[in-house]
Amino acid sequence: MINNNRSSGIIELDIHGMTKYQAKTRIDAQLKQAKADTYIIRVVHGYRGGTELRDMVRHDYIGHPKVKRVKYGLNPGTTELIIRELF
Repeated sequence: MINNNRSSGIIELDIHGMTKYQAKTRIDAQLKQAKADTYIIRVVHGYRGGTELRDMVRHDYIGHPKVKRVKYGLNPGTTELIIRELF
C-alpha cells in the first residue's frame, strides 16, 4: 500500500507480508518514480513478525544512488529513506 501525501513531501510505503524480493522491487520502483517535491520515503516494514524486511531496508539502501541517508524511524517498525535534504 502506498500513501502518497504530496502536501508533506512524504511517501509512505507499507511492505508488510512481502518477500524481500517483492519489497525491494516495490521500494526501487517508488524511488524511481519519486517526484521533485518528495523528500522522504517512509517504509513501514513492521518488527514483530521478524526482522528480515527491516534489515534489508536498513542495509541495502545505504549507498543507493537516490538515497542520501537511511534514518531509523521513531517507531521501530519504520525506516525512512531520505532522498532530499530540507534546509
